[in-house]
Amino acid sequence: MRITTDTNVLISSTFWEGASDKIMQKVENKEVELVLSKELISEFTKVLGYDEIKDKIKDKNLEVRRSVEKIVSISTIVESSQKFEIVKDDPDDNMVINCAAEGDVDYVVTQDNHLLKIKEFKGIKILNPEEFLEIFEKV
Repeated sequence: MRITTDTNVLISSTFWEGASDKIMQKVENKEVELVLSKELISEFTKVLGYDEIKDKIKDKNLEVRRSVEKIVSISTIVESSQKFEIVKDDPDDNMVINCAAEGDVDYVVTQDNHLLKIKEFKGIKILNPEEFLEIFEKV
């Protein structure tokens, strides 16, 4: 089973226990394959640099570089040559769709309402973390 996550899921799994963290544990255990693009890794790195995130990093004794390296090490990285413009309300979210299409994933796992509203694109189901875990448990 192959998935693409958005930055929200990556950030949530870095700092909090919950559905996003459970998904990343499944990735680490090689039960699920995480497919990301260079653009998504870049955005993750950028968000880790936000002031409100830096405070959390200090609280958790995390290093940005190590957090990014960990995500990269457990992911399959694709180059998004496809440039779909599906998300009209927030065009930046198209990088998630482009990565998912390029990586031929089964699911996009996101907490972003602009993406969740689409529900499916080219056979790729778009779910929140809790919905994905429900489906995973049934497989």
